[in-house]
Amino acid sequence: MSTVTIATTRTRRPAAKGLVLPQTSNEGLTVAERFVVPNLTIKQILDVVPYVTSAGSRYATLLRTQALALIEIFDAAIFAVLLWVAHTYIPEINPTNVHLPHPSLYTSAHVLAWSIYGFAAGLVKMGWFVLGHECGHGAFSPNQTVNDIIGFIIHSSIGVPYFSWKISHKLHHSNTSHLTKDQPFVPYTREEWGLQPMNPEHENAAGSWVSLELQEAFQEVLEYSTSWSIVSLTGQLFIGWWAYLLADVKGQHRNHPTWANHFLPTSPIFTPQQSKQVLMSSVGVICWFIAIAYAVQTFGFVAVFRTYAVPYMWMTHWLVFITYLQHSDPALPKYEASAFTFARGALSTFDRELMGGPGIVGKISNYLCATATHGICETHIVHHSCSRIPHYHAWEAKTRVDELLRSHGIQPQGNPATWSEAMRILRECKFVESEGEVRFYKNAKGQAARVPVFSQ
Repeated sequence: MSTVTIATTRTRRPAAKGLVLPQTSNEGLTVAERFVVPNLTIKQILDVVPYVTSAGSRYATLLRTQALALIEIFDAAIFAVLLWVAHTYIPEINPTNVHLPHPSLYTSAHVLAWSIYGFAAGLVKMGWFVLGHECGHGAFSPNQTVNDIIGFIIHSSIGVPYFSWKISHKLHHSNTSHLTKDQPFVPYTREEWGLQPMNPEHENAAGSWVSLELQEAFQEVLEYSTSWSIVSLTGQLFIGWWAYLLADVKGQHRNHPTWANHFLPTSPIFTPQQSKQVLMSSVGVICWFIAIAYAVQTFGFVAVFRTYAVPYMWMTHWLVFITYLQHSDPALPKYEASAFTFARGALSTFDRELMGGPGIVGKISNYLCATATHGICETHIVHHSCSRIPHYHAWEAKTRVDELLRSHGIQPQGNPATWSEAMRILRECKFVESEGEVRFYKNAKGQAARVPVFSQ
């Protein structure tokens, strides 16, 4: 039987090993779940995935390209049908065809109908983004040139700098949950929040004990009202994508000596050898802006806003929303360089059912959302284990990988990805400590949900 030791926190001053709990009082003591740092290798994970063993055959790679091409056409067709239905039937909501008790209700009905269209079309656009994302990973075709041509067209058509984001996204996959190398949703530390240094008389490094007095002090700084939390989350979801592209907001602020940007070749994200790719990506997005401006001039602002801009905003919402919930949770570890491995990074994420929940309504909602977005939220661990697996193979791979992970005591499934879950994460994931090989988010009271241990 394996033994475990508490993961110690590195400090600049001598410190006792293990959890140091005050002897004077148990006030503020919480029961933190023990997290055994996984020692699985990527080879062990991929050995249970049948697709990886057969991917070398010419038939499999040809079939993969044909299948994804058909899916792209299908996504475009669904968007066209939604657009046709909206333009054909929403104008029919008028006094001649529909009786409503007040004239103002016709305007309200139009706004509601266009909003439903925007929501549905945004999900389809998110699926379009996922296909371009798979091109970036080499999952569309065995030929990387084909991948890049198709991916550049897809992503440029929805305002995504294909090569630039492909480069930073590759860094994310190589360094998932690495505290100084990962790219999106990098946690802030105690010092970056401006919180007082750790005082062993009032708390321990693991976050399993925080005095009531210190809890109140933390809350004064970190606890927000419900209304402000909603405003903050809404802003993050709807403008967070462009904030990340333009200013690296929520990005790797520790490892970038200067301002980072996805459109400038001189950004610290890129190397000099990648300058041409970055410029090409920027040109693609500029062409996208020009096309939108031409559409506004031709069809009018209102028409472009309701038929294209609203679905686009929903797409960027889903992109930030899904990524945020995949990589943020009090139960997910963050690693210092000394404890990081690629496999640990791949396992430091959750699969979540997009808009899922209990009962038949939750199942239907998840089925529709997962189908539209090609399971990117539901099969994320498999995707991080081998990003070249196309989404239609990821479902089968997930079943095999989940069995392996559970046999090693690893829970791959998080709560369903809903807006209420995003609110919970916003409130529970405030900061991490500045030192320690394995760290977990602490909440507004300074408490952590898990304590890391290494198996021996």
